[in-house]
Amino acid sequence: MDWIVKVGGSLFLEDAAALCRALVGTHSMVICGGGVLANTLRSYDAEFRFSDTANHKSAIMCMDILGTLVADKVEGAEAVHSLEDAKKLVEMGKLPVLLPSNLMEYLDPLEHSWRVTSDSISFYISHLLKAKLLIATDVDGIYTHEPSLDGAKLIKNVSAKKLLNFGETSVDEFLPELLLQHKSQCYIVNGKHPERVLSLIEGKNVLHTLIGGY
Repeated sequence: MDWIVKVGGSLFLEDAAALCRALVGTHSMVICGGGVLANTLRSYDAEFRFSDTANHKSAIMCMDILGTLVADKVEGAEAVHSLEDAKKLVEMGKLPVLLPSNLMEYLDPLEHSWRVTSDSISFYISHLLKAKLLIATDVDGIYTHEPSLDGAKLIKNVSAKKLLNFGETSVDEFLPELLLQHKSQCYIVNGKHPERVLSLIEGKNVLHTLIGGY
């Protein structure tokens, strides 16, 4: 397995499904973000103040739900609970969509906080598999400031250390720390353009941001 493609919840459903259709047969595995479901959970937590562990587990279940629904809409894709089953599907030319709650509850490797989202979880799993991580979202990458504001410029390469001081970006707060810890890297690409994702997987130059753990 060469690539882990984290499909952002902002792409659900049509863009996520189109991207996954393009990824069938590419020796990749998909992990879906929790999207609106996880954001709703955040709102509930702000009002009712659940424990960090309850929030963490529930947010990962949101990833399971959207992953199940995306896989249901893509011929050649299949939702799986284990890395072993994912590897078997890749060997069969299919696209595994990992539902990570069982794996993450068993290993429990990351802190329980809202700093950790599907981005950090996807990196952790890519690290286990020694695969590259590509995060597909609804913007072209990391910008100098909010992309909707005038003058925002796409950053092609940024160090994880520098990203720690950026504040809110299109990736979660904990991901740069993991990249630094493991001296690794990941790519941010606009998942509304499946051809860009495929080109990057094939080693071609496309619009993206590379975050380096240095």
